[in-house]
Amino acid sequence: MSARLNRTVVLVAAASLALVSACESQKSKYEGPYASQVAEAVPQIEKAVGLKFKTPPRVETRSKDQVRQYIVKQVSDSQAVHDLNGQEAAYKRLGLIPDTLKLQSFLESLLVEQIVGFYDPHTKVLYIVDGSPKDLVATIVTHELVHALQDQYISLDSVQHSSGDNDRQTAAQSVFEGQAVYEQISIMLGGSNIAINLPGGWDRIRDMIRESQASMPIFAAAPRVIQETLIFPYLSGAEFYRNYKERKPGSVVYRDMPVSTEQIIHPNAYFLTRDNPTKITFGTLTNATDVYENDLGEFETRLFLFQHLDDQNDAIRGAAGWDGDRYAVVNTPQGPGIIWLTVWDSPVEAGEFYDIAGRAIEKRFSTKAVTGGNSLSKKYSAAGRSLQLSTVEIGGRPVVIYEDLPAGANLNVVNTGQVKLAQ
Repeated sequence: MSARLNRTVVLVAAASLALVSACESQKSKYEGPYASQVAEAVPQIEKAVGLKFKTPPRVETRSKDQVRQYIVKQVSDSQAVHDLNGQEAAYKRLGLIPDTLKLQSFLESLLVEQIVGFYDPHTKVLYIVDGSPKDLVATIVTHELVHALQDQYISLDSVQHSSGDNDRQTAAQSVFEGQAVYEQISIMLGGSNIAINLPGGWDRIRDMIRESQASMPIFAAAPRVIQETLIFPYLSGAEFYRNYKERKPGSVVYRDMPVSTEQIIHPNAYFLTRDNPTKITFGTLTNATDVYENDLGEFETRLFLFQHLDDQNDAIRGAAGWDGDRYAVVNTPQGPGIIWLTVWDSPVEAGEFYDIAGRAIEKRFSTKAVTGGNSLSKKYSAAGRSLQLSTVEIGGRPVVIYEDLPAGANLNVVNTGQVKLAQ
């Protein structure tokens, strides 16, 4: 999901695994709240990242109520509302969230439940919530100071408020959060190699997040897609950044950002082949009006398959070879629906997704393809919906088209002659 979410749940687990405490505090040259923690963290961060702060970081405290007001303002911004409404409609049609869930209000509650501190790229201030646990404050300060340093070399605000390319935004967020998590833990471990010295690695952190759900009832009740997209930038991003530091020592990642979750998940897609995703333009639709467009990326394509098949191997296999996607929430004379077009590296991988996505539809709706289908197209009818899964070739590229429309609506909304694919 494109909303930038609070990282408290991840930091608590990470801090629990960092067995070496931070160095003794230096004499503070920073004024204001938590000056000693800032003074201690700044030189450690500068050394770890390889960049200097251009201006001194600012830290202020805020009450829980002020934080709630900040969160409400963030998710109530007109662009945020547009994106959240569009994503809500898409995720409901794809069966990733319940039809009863109101995404905007749910995220407000989720963020308020977790928040301890955050860096605001608009005000350039790091905020700590009044009454935050003392043993967690140093961790939050270190993590958020990394964001403050990032913001002095690349605009976090412009990245966070980009729209229409959820996958690229998640990839960028994975760099920012992954670097902050990695350096935060590395500093807590005395600057040692996380891959060697982090007990249990990222899998153990993920397990601890699951184990801590009892203390976070809203997070525990969140649909899988929300939980997993919360965690992905921190853990998968940290592993990507670990790879980056090993393969490109002394380089600055902001100057050559990954552009897809595929490049976060598969290091070779970034470091070796630089496999950038195919950009998709739908063109004119047939008997439907385009209401909202975005993409899922390889990671959320995995989540879609896993949601309905509950099989991790099938989900990974079905999303392998992803090379770009675009969905559109549409209105038809019969009501709303969704179309989703995916491009693949090879016909074999397109066929794999076509087969596994078909099984996902069958399991989700407890149905089978209706008679009359062929090897290139499958049609389904269930729950007042008409669905179609098709394999086609566009511009010499293998493509799979997923359509979910109200019963009675004309399928084949996508005019393949007008679809444009570009690198």
